[in-house]
Amino acid sequence: MTPFWIALQFLTILPIDLKVMPSAKQNGQALLFYPLVGLLIGLVLFASTMLLAKLPIILSAALILVLWIWLTGGLHLDGLADTADAWVGGFGDPERTLKIMKDPTCGPIGVLSLVVVCLLKFVALYVLLEQQMAVFLIVLPMLGRSVPLFLFLTTPYVRAQGLGRSMTDFMPKKQIWMVFVITMALLCVFKWLGLMTLLVFLVMLFYMRSLFIKRIGGITGDTVGAAIELAETGVLLSVVIASFYII
Repeated sequence: MTPFWIALQFLTILPIDLKVMPSAKQNGQALLFYPLVGLLIGLVLFASTMLLAKLPIILSAALILVLWIWLTGGLHLDGLADTADAWVGGFGDPERTLKIMKDPTCGPIGVLSLVVVCLLKFVALYVLLEQQMAVFLIVLPMLGRSVPLFLFLTTPYVRAQGLGRSMTDFMPKKQIWMVFVITMALLCVFKWLGLMTLLVFLVMLFYMRSLFIKRIGGITGDTVGAAIELAETGVLLSVVIASFYII
């Protein structure tokens, strides 16, 4: 169960106390449990919508977004800001892009990316609750946490050291592919809306992967975090927009 606790500790702010330092192999195995951790986050968000049902929708949407960010510790938003800064400030140069990602300060483009993504998520959450589709929140974080599985399986990790390197070197590829496919298959529960969601999700994955390879030759931890945030936002927007046409 250690790989599960590693995933839960890394992806949430829950106070998980690991008795020993995880091995590189255990870090790689932890990827298997990323979608499960996402599912747990989704269940918390959905339960929150039930508890907040009597409040005005706009207030509920704001509280759920804050809870969402708090549960993850803003981990992926940090990656989004670093990636946005590096993408603009790198001027197309791979080395400069990677160097800017390492800079702990957040520039204006990074701040702007956070504002835009949080604004889009808030508005989409508001419409999702208004359309009485809060159940989709159960699978949305799970989809987001399946993004690292796809990227680590298909894309080179460009840094020589770090957590990402231990994951790519020791991850159980066959089992991770199985988990990824099963996660995608769960969207069938939503029928035509689920199929549309799957198509949007896969298009975004392949597009972001191509951008990462073109710019820096692969992925880093920051780009994976950015991809999680962008995938969640894109899927959430596509679902609420499609709900006016499909349902």
